[in-house]
Formats: sequence, C-alpha cells, structure tokens
Amino acid sequence: MKSYWLFALAAMLGAQTSTFTARAEDTNTVELIKQLQRRIEELEEKVKGLERSKTAAEEQNAAKAKEAEAKAKENEAKANEGEAQAKQQIGELDQKVKILQRERELDQEAADAKAKEMPKITAGSDGFGISSADGAFGLQFHGVLQVDSRTFFDDGGINGNDGFLIRRARPILQGTVFRDFDFLFVPDFAPSTGPTIFDASVNYRYNPALQLQAGKFKSPIGLEQLQADVDTLFNERALPTDLVPNRDVGFALHGDLYGGVVSYTAGIFTGVGDARNSSNVSFDDSKAYEGRLFLQPFRKTSVAALQGFGFGVSGSYQDLQGTNVVALPATTGGSLPGFVTDGQEQFFAYNPASNAVVVAEGVHWRLSPQGYYYYGPFGFLGEYVISDQQVGRTVTRPFTSAHLDNRGWEVSGSWVLTGEDAAFKGRVAPRHPFDPFEGRWGALQLVARYAHLDVDDAAFPLFSNPNTSARSAAAWSVGLNWYLNRNIEFKTSFSRTHFDGGGGAGSSAPPAVTRQDENVLFTRIQLAF
Repeated sequence: MKSYWLFALAAMLGAQTSTFTARAEDTNTVELIKQLQRRIEELEEKVKGLERSKTAAEEQNAAKAKEAEAKAKENEAKANEGEAQAKQQIGELDQKVKILQRERELDQEAADAKAKEMPKITAGSDGFGISSADGAFGLQFHGVLQVDSRTFFDDGGINGNDGFLIRRARPILQGTVFRDFDFLFVPDFAPSTGPTIFDASVNYRYNPALQLQAGKFKSPIGLEQLQADVDTLFNERALPTDLVPNRDVGFALHGDLYGGVVSYTAGIFTGVGDARNSSNVSFDDSKAYEGRLFLQPFRKTSVAALQGFGFGVSGSYQDLQGTNVVALPATTGGSLPGFVTDGQEQFFAYNPASNAVVVAEGVHWRLSPQGYYYYGPFGFLGEYVISDQQVGRTVTRPFTSAHLDNRGWEVSGSWVLTGEDAAFKGRVAPRHPFDPFEGRWGALQLVARYAHLDVDDAAFPLFSNPNTSARSAAAWSVGLNWYLNRNIEFKTSFSRTHFDGGGGAGSSAPPAVTRQDENVLFTRIQLAF
C-alpha cells in the first residue's frame, strides 16, 4: 500500500515539475512545489503513523490472544485438576460405600448366624411350642377340655344318669429329641377314679415308611377308635367300639408308604379286654399280636373326587395262658364286664343268674374291615368288628367254656353345611371364624349315624342272664356341630337305642337300662388346641 501511494505522488510531482519548468516564469510555481512537498511529507508521516498504529494493534491483539490462550490453558489446567479431585473424591466415597455395605453384610451374616442358634417359639391355633433352631429338639403343648351334658328321656326313673360332666381334661405334651425321636405324654384328669395316663410313648422315625413306637398308645384296630377324640362326630363313639381295645402297652412297627397310599401297623402288646384301657401292668404271660393295613389308592392321583377314599382291615390275636376277668370287656356303666350304649349305660353284662363268675380264657381274636370316604364337605365312615373270645364259667356249676362271637357295625355320615372340607383327621376349619361383630358365624356340620351290636346267643344263659342283659342293641343318632373356630366347638345330638332282650327286674344296669329304649340328648363345649 505504501509503495502505491509513493508512486502516485511521484507521478503527480513529475507531472507538476514539468509544468513548473515550462512555466518557470510563473513566480508562484516554486511556492506551490514546496507546498506539495510538505503535503507529501505529511501524507508520508500519516501513512507511517497508520502503519505504526496497525503494528501496535496487531501486537496488542497478539498479546491479548496469547494472554487469552494462557488463561484458557490455566482454566483447562484448573478444570483438569478439579476433575481429578472430583474423581478422587468419588473413588473415596465409592470405597466408603463398599466398606459400609460389607460391614452391613457382615452384620447381617452375624445376625443370621445368631438367629440360627436361637430357639423358635410358636403360638397359634395348633398349640404352643418351642424348638431348637435346627428343629432337632422341640416341645409342643396342646390341650383338650370337653364339658358335656347328658339328658335322658323316659328312662324308667334311673337316678343319677342326667347331668353335667367333664368328659376329658387332658394336657398334651409332645416333642422331639435328636431329630428322629418323638415322644407323647397325655394324662387325663377327668376320670372319677383320679388322674389316668392315657398316652405315654416314644417313637423312632427312621423314615416315614419305617417307624418304631413303644409305650402306651392306641391299639391299631377300631377305625372310629383311631380317630382323635377331638375329631369324632358325636360325643361318644358308636357300638362297635365296645368290641375293640382302647389303649395298650407294647411295641409297634408302623409307617406310610408311597406318601400315605399304604399305611401299616404291626405290634405286640400286653393285651386288654374290649373297650379297656391298659392298667400299665401285665395280667397274663401271653401277649397280643395286633396289626392293621389301610389303603388310600387314589390319594396321590389328580382325581379329587377319589383322593379321600380309603379302606383296610385290622385284627388281633391272643391266647391267654391263665384265666382272669380283666381280659373281659370294660365295666363302664356297671359293676361287671359288659357293653355300653351311646349314653354310656351298660346294656349287657357277664352276669349269669346263678351267681357264677365269668372269666376270660384261651383265645381271643378280633377282625375289623373298615373304610371311609371324604369329598369336599361330605364324609362317610363305616366299620364292622368281630370280637371272638373264649370265656369260662367258675364258682358254680356247670363249669364250662364257650367261644362267644360278638359282632358290631356302624355307618356314619356328615355334611358341612357352610361348605368347608370334611376329613377323617382334623377338625373342620371355618372359613369365617366366629365374630358376631363382623357378621361371621363359623361353620355348621350335620351328622347322622346308625350302629348295631349283636351278642352271641351262646352267651345266654350260662354266661349272661337273658332276663336282664340285652341280646342286641341298635342305635341311631343325629346331631349338629357348630365350629366357632379351629379351637372352639359346640356339639348337640340326640341318640335313640333299642334293645332286644333283657328288661327284667332290677334297679341297676343292665335291667334298668334295657327295660325301655334309651333316649338321650347330648351337648358338648370343646376346647382343643
């Protein structure tokens, strides 16, 4: 740019100089040239000033750019330093979090380990219990209380049979030691004779299919007898139960195969008379061999309507070495061995008219086919019992003996009106436990039963007086059971028993009982947990 302007000025000066030379005679030419020269110098100075200003601006801009670049680098360095510090802080915080998490895991592991060592305490509708953390040791407390009433109608003036009674009052202790050994202890404080040990046994569980039980427990014969006392449909069991043993002392090998499809029991016992409870001591050197086989063939199938079907057979055999009266039936309801009604009144007794004494001797065997069916709210149960016992006559002639083949059977049915399931084991569990404030009333069950017992004709008259003891009894019963909840139940039922034979003179059982039909109303309030 500078060269351009100089060239232009020089051209102008040259042109003007030529003009001035040509016109030398013009007096103002010299002055004009001087003015032009001064003007050129001023312009050159301005150009130089502009160039200097431009250079200074460029240098200033370059300096500012360098300063900005340096500041940017400084900021970048600070940012990088801040980022590094943030990363370091994040890493430190992350490490602290991991440490806290691990400490929490260790605390939880320690708490879990401690919890595994702590005993477990339970309380609920099934009872109360405490067990070790691993379940190898445990103790459960259960209980049964039954408060009954019996009201007899048209009973011929028998005194003392109406009234209230504590039918059962049993604290139940059961538990486990060393995982595989179970025990059961059940005293009963209700009997008028004082506290009685009903169950006292230990059971070794090798596995569900192979178990060994020892002590005092239920004999494996009668179907209704094997049903728990708190699960029976009526206050008292039916007439066939008169022909089977109650509880006895002995050893039994038992188990459930294929998930309960097949159940078996085979045992050796002291032996007791029909409907008797063992006195815990032997009365004869012989032993009773008892067994049961029960099948539920559809238990594991998908056919719901058949899963509750079961049937089986049970029996016993004993050959007494001596003679005694305790191997005869129980004395319930009277003073001599015999059989009782639903109302627990004796309608048959070994009471020959000649004051002879009847004793048990020789072979006593029992056989009982049995079965049940449960589906939804419906249930049916049936059993047939044969009790064939050899008896002898002593004290007065004729001294003779006979095999008496006594037989009984029953059928019973139930219908849970509120729709809950019925079962052989376990009480009805109401869907809506009793709570009147919430409009819940529990469960209702309608029950009915028919039973029959025949005494062998050979019992009369040498071993029993036909004028006082009945030859047979037939009973029908209906009732309504109200399950307030899983623990409280109210029962009411009516039973009528008709007798064939007996009814002669006498103010006590059995003639006072067999003189008319037995009509009795039962009620019960039951607590069971």
